[in-house]
Amino acid sequence: MHSTFQSLNQTSKVASNSIRYYDQNRERFFEEYSSHNAEDIHGVWARKHLDLGNKPSIACDIGAGSGRDANWLAEKGFDVVAVEPSKLREVAEPKSHSNVTWLKASLPDLKQLTALGQRFDLILLNGVWQHLKPSDYDRAFRKLSNLLNPSGLLIISIRQGGSLEERRTRGFHDIDTGAIRNLATKYALRHHEQINNQRDLKRDDICWDFEIFEMPSDATGNLPVLRHIIVNDQKSSTYKLGLLRTLVKLAETAPGVVSRRTDDYVEIPFGAVGLYWIRLYWPLLLGDQPIVQTTHGRSGFAKKNAFGALKRLSQLDLSFGATFTQDRARIVSQAIRDACANIRKQPMHYITYPGEPGKQIFELSESAVRSNSDAISLTPDYLSKFGTLRMPATLWDTLGQYACWLDPAIVFEWRQLLLTFKKNHNLKALPDDGLFLWNEAIRDTSLVRVRTDELIQQGFPLTCIWSDKTLHSTTKFEIDHCIPWRRWPNNDLWNLLPTLATVNQQKGDLLPRATKLDDARQRMLDWWQVAWLDGPKQEQFFIQASYALPGLTDQGKDLTALFRALKHQRRRLRTDQLIPEWPSVSAGLSDSQAM
Repeated sequence: MHSTFQSLNQTSKVASNSIRYYDQNRERFFEEYSSHNAEDIHGVWARKHLDLGNKPSIACDIGAGSGRDANWLAEKGFDVVAVEPSKLREVAEPKSHSNVTWLKASLPDLKQLTALGQRFDLILLNGVWQHLKPSDYDRAFRKLSNLLNPSGLLIISIRQGGSLEERRTRGFHDIDTGAIRNLATKYALRHHEQINNQRDLKRDDICWDFEIFEMPSDATGNLPVLRHIIVNDQKSSTYKLGLLRTLVKLAETAPGVVSRRTDDYVEIPFGAVGLYWIRLYWPLLLGDQPIVQTTHGRSGFAKKNAFGALKRLSQLDLSFGATFTQDRARIVSQAIRDACANIRKQPMHYITYPGEPGKQIFELSESAVRSNSDAISLTPDYLSKFGTLRMPATLWDTLGQYACWLDPAIVFEWRQLLLTFKKNHNLKALPDDGLFLWNEAIRDTSLVRVRTDELIQQGFPLTCIWSDKTLHSTTKFEIDHCIPWRRWPNNDLWNLLPTLATVNQQKGDLLPRATKLDDARQRMLDWWQVAWLDGPKQEQFFIQASYALPGLTDQGKDLTALFRALKHQRRRLRTDQLIPEWPSVSAGLSDSQAM
């Protein structure tokens, strides 16, 4: 019942004609698809399998067409990513549920979807599979299996019947159900159930089968690997834990750092790894009493002059988009080089798969970056000059999804490891817990407060992002972290918004509901435009957003795309960390508004 998905082979005349057919008839298809009740179509499997309880769940409707099924899932409590390659998306998106976020992507590639780094509890392909050529089955199924959470469900409807002329016009292919089930076995999904011969709501010559597959719990095997590195692996320094925590923090706070993603691997700039490594070790090694991190004292990058010279800067100076000139440029460049060299020689070389000591988990292609006094800016292009780190894509996704559990486990093991160094180096005490805080945990809204004051003094009609009330020179205002700082420490310009003090206090550390975010959309776009795009911070604004928010790499300087990426990140944090939402249902929202 849904729209088409374009084949990876862009030269395929049938596929391109199929997309064009849906584009040209989008209004008609929108009305046709919307006229049917999703519960009548999906109730046969939904009544059995959609028992959500109180756990926030995330779904993906691939080939979402009119948004009918995506809206139905949202009404049932899901946060939904609606994926649609045709221009039906343009008709459907403005009329969709607030908990539905749209994305242009197509099978079998799904490049834009996998770039989000999100896995799903439910993936629905309704009326889509017939658009795939059998030669695309393997690639498509592999993509879908990698997008499922442990215990997640994959629902595929199989179309039976219809005229030859319709099949030709809409780009349909015969469906080999046996091949689909074989692929489920190949990619470790369990065939849960088949529901046969569901009557089409409009035509007697068509019926539908539903194939239901389930991902076994932690089928990726990544959590046992990570546990082995954290707990069981032998360590003569903290560097293995340091690299793992560095990557956890990158995956959690900068999902947009990925420079390339394939079916199997992700690649990230090695300079970004070196930068986060420095920020991780800064409080432990540059304090008044440096804490030794190896069995034989300070070594590696910490002995280098450039690392010591970083004390002239602030930790927060080393943020994405920051610019340095002359001596500072030389110091920062050399410090990143030294950190990268230490990572390559030490933890990267020795972190291997359990039982396979010669098989490294992380791979590296290196580049040479000279230290000089020219100006440098911590942009993706610059940080890529230090080389590229490659790791399994599913491992990267696991690091981001389970960051809020992995990070405390790593810190706990780190402290336990330092106990073993204590006797050798006559340490009087272990480091204070505060030294392990990620340095973004210094809440800072000063730059945005100054900018807000400037605009108010200039007479610009600023309003509270959340309440739409005007901010005057006498108004008591505060700067709100849209995504709450306590839950996801981030002081990026895009995340800081002017609000009335009373409203900000009501919001507190809660995550704005999708309905609240949609209501504030235009005010947020206007604020970003006047505060940053019309001023000298435009480049920094977009660099920060491209690192912190998923799926912005190819979007350029597009505020609408940035807002959509913010919605994706809101959904991701809600489902991964179970962050409470604002306003709460008890604050007077109806059930439909609270979704």
